Amino acid sequence: MIQNFIEDFGTQVNTFLRFLGGIFFLTRDFCLDIRTRPFYPILVIEQMYQIGIRSLSLVCATALSTGMVMALQFGFGLERFGGKYYVPKVVALSLIRELGPVFTSLMLAGRIGAGITAEIGSMNVSQQIDAIRALGTSPIKKIVIPRVLACLIVLPMLTVIANFVGIAGSLIIGVTELGLDPYFYYQKVIYTITITDFVVGVAKTLFFAFFISVVGCYYGLRTQGGTQGVGIATTKSVVTSSILIVISDFFLTKLFWMVEKWLAS
Repeated sequence: MIQNFIEDFGTQVNTFLRFLGGIFFLTRDFCLDIRTRPFYPILVIEQMYQIGIRSLSLVCATALSTGMVMALQFGFGLERFGGKYYVPKVVALSLIRELGPVFTSLMLAGRIGAGITAEIGSMNVSQQIDAIRALGTSPIKKIVIPRVLACLIVLPMLTVIANFVGIAGSLIIGVTELGLDPYFYYQKVIYTITITDFVVGVAKTLFFAFFISVVGCYYGLRTQGGTQGVGIATTKSVVTSSILIVISDFFLTKLFWMVEKWLAS
């Protein structure tokens, strides 16, 4: 039993190290190829449509329900202590700095991360990527760079939209269920949120977007074993990117708090 545990542990460590190495080399190739011609702006625009416009309804639905649930829970919870009027501040700050960026990124990790991996994986198993190399074109330029750039551009925009939709949802509950005045709710939100809060929330999504797109491309390019391999790679991509988002959120939050204290001192 101990021997099996040691073998399994060694396999997991080896897989993790191979993953880190693959991500490092893919990131290196991305940084090198993005500076050289030719460029494919049309491919970036196409991916922005696929990632952004087609994900808008999912993001808005998630943000709206999140804002409404938070307002309801905080409202009924704080009402017992006479703190119902703090709901706009708590909900707005939580959405802008944490829940808006994280939930939007997780939704895109499930939809876009899986889509990127499945699309590239299907191209890989059908030897389309080999055909691209045979024609003298870099798969990094035609496949990886457009998706990474599109995700880096679109995810912050979707997060901003999700923040507004989530606050609007909390406003609806605050007025209809908690009996708060809409103008009072609006004022508290405006006075609570600062430019720093807004920038911190959006800045996090740049890291999340990179995790989603690069991990999706990595597993897609390494897909083997036909359609079954595509399914396995898609599952690994979604799980890995989601874990990276959740774990990195803690360290990014800590980092930004340190930077804010340093700037304020």
